[in-house]
Order: sequence, then structure tokens, then C-alpha cells
Amino acid sequence: MATTNLIRGMGTFFKECEHPASRWSRCPHEYKIRYRGPAGNQVQESGFATQDDAKDRLVEVYREKKSAPQSQRKAERIRKYGSMQFGDYVAQWKPSQRHLSPASIRHLDSLLEHHLYPAFRSRRMGTFDHKVVDAFIQTMERNGIGLATQTNAFDKLKAILLDAHRLGLYDENPLDGVKPPQYDPKRTIIPSLEQLQGIRTAGDDTLLLVADLMSGCGLRNGEAFAVNINNIVADDVYRITEQVNQTTKTYGPLKHRKPNEYRDVPLPARVKHTVEWYADKYGTVDGYLLRHPSDLSRAFPHYYLDNHWARLKKAGTLDIPDGMVLYGLRHFFASNCLSHNIPITDVAEWMGHRSVDITFKTYRHLMPGSISRAAQVLNLGLAA
Repeated sequence: MATTNLIRGMGTFFKECEHPASRWSRCPHEYKIRYRGPAGNQVQESGFATQDDAKDRLVEVYREKKSAPQSQRKAERIRKYGSMQFGDYVAQWKPSQRHLSPASIRHLDSLLEHHLYPAFRSRRMGTFDHKVVDAFIQTMERNGIGLATQTNAFDKLKAILLDAHRLGLYDENPLDGVKPPQYDPKRTIIPSLEQLQGIRTAGDDTLLLVADLMSGCGLRNGEAFAVNINNIVADDVYRITEQVNQTTKTYGPLKHRKPNEYRDVPLPARVKHTVEWYADKYGTVDGYLLRHPSDLSRAFPHYYLDNHWARLKKAGTLDIPDGMVLYGLRHFFASNCLSHNIPITDVAEWMGHRSVDITFKTYRHLMPGSISRAAQVLNLGLAA
């Protein structure tokens, strides 16, 4: 009996007859194969009419053996995590979110406690599918949850379920086919130019300074609170290097950026004048214009302007659009840029958005133009 070896670990094929291997292709006897099974035991099979049939079977067995450890590990993960409750799974998942800032961690905890845990805390991880996720979104809609909160809650649930999907808990992505909460651009409350002028003059000098920085340069609230005279790097450029973190009440890195990273934004002449006027009138501490009212060694507190804004709205003497918050001043910056045909990619960079998709989703309705207008512009180029 002669045998023929394949690659190491694949096994052998042979014939149990008197003919030498050189005549196997012409003799009538069947081929047999021999290989090691998963447990290491020797297995023999017969009944293969041709050499190719025998080789194909050995290749099939070899591939099954190679994939068996991975399949076994996947089965073990499904057994371990599939029956785990959502709350326990999240407790193991949260430590991996080391990239989140203290404020983002606080936001995550709030979403978990008020939205995700009430809906899913005891649900077994292996039972999630697109119907479960879609029902969660519909429940938030029925309960009147704000669209921004709906979107944030969905994004966190998505991150958790995708982590479970990567572990192999689901054969299909449980988010496939789910329509995420749709942001309504009408909810982006933007003051008119006349309303902005009223806001600038109705409050104290601090509100005037912050309003100009947010509406003129696109700064976030915390970034405006950290305004520093030394960050005017050119007559028309302001460099944003830090923000006042609402959670820690100290200066920290910018949102979506690492420590020491910055972004440069346009500095309109009026905003530059306001910054320099405020610095001359009140002085600075290490270049900072705004500090804690009762302790100049501390950063400016968020609550100061929040309370001031609430008093102005309550007084009813100021024309503030219904539903507008202080953050709406930043929306004015985006509106002003896009209505003057400044590229949305530049606007996204200046506003510090993580992706231009966020800018597009939020402000698409402010961008001038239409298909008809595009056709006219394109035709001019073709006719030239």
C-alpha cells in the first residue's frame, strides 16, 4: 500500500491495492483518506473515485479544523455575554471609554440612568435585534423626548450594541434597517440680526463679550468663557486653545481634541474690538478676561451666564425667540457663514465639529441653492 502526503497537518490519500502510485489514475480501486480528527484521533474515510475527490475532502476537513478554534471561541463568547444583562454588560464596557472627557462621561451616565437603563437594564444582551432598537426609538418619540436627547441616547445604544456585535453575539447587525432619530433643523433656533443686537445690549458687559465671541467666531459656551487676550494671533484670527469644563470647573482641552490641540477661527473686527475693550476696562489675569466673580484664581463659572440669561428671558423685555438658549448665538455664526457662501467644510472646522456630517445635518437648511440653481451655474461653465 502506498500513500501520498499533502501539506503538514492535512492528512494523506492512498489506495489499498497492489498497484504502485504511478498507476493509481488508471486502476479501478477507490481512494481512501486518513487524517487527524479534532480530538487528535486518526480518522479514515473511503469511497473516493478520483484523486481530486480525495484531495477536495482533505482540504474541506483541514479548513474545518482550522476554523474550529475560532468557532469555539465565538460560541464561548455567546455563552458568556449572550445571557448577560444589559446593565452588567455596560458596567464592563464603560472602562473602555477612556477617550471620553469628564463632561462626556457625565453625559453618558445621564443617558444611561434616564433612558437606557429604564428600557434595557435587565434585558439579556443576546435578545437585541432591530425590532427592539426601533421600539426604543418609538417609545422616546411617544414620550416627547427631545430630538437631541433621542439622537444621543441612540448613539450610545449603538456604540454598546456594535461592541457586542464585534464579539460575535449577533449573526446580523442589530442596527441594520433601523431608522435613527431624525434631527429637525427647525429646532435650531437662531436669532435674527435685530434680536442679536438686542441681546448684546440688554445684558451686562460679560454677556456682550460672550455674545460677540459665540455669534462672531462660533465659539462654544465654555470656549467663550476661556477667552484669552493672548489668543489673538493675528488681526483677523483667534486661536481657541481650551474651554472651561462644566463638570470640573477648570480649564480643559477642546471638545473632540487632545490636550494642546487648537483650532483657529476668523476674528471679525467688531469682535476683536469687543475683546480689547473688555480687557482695557476690566483687566486680565494671565491673559484671561473672564474669571470667577468672587475668586479671580478660579475659572469663570457656567452658571453665571445661565442665570443671567434666565433672568433676561423671565423679564420679558427682550425679544428672544421661543426655545432659544444661549447656545443659539453659536448657531448665528453658522447661519451667517453659510448664507454668505462660505464652504461648509470650513464652517465645520471653525466650529470644531468632529465631522462635516454633523454640520451638514444641523445646518443644511441654511445653505443657499437648489437643483435649479445648480443647473444654471453648471450651464454657465459648459457654455463658456
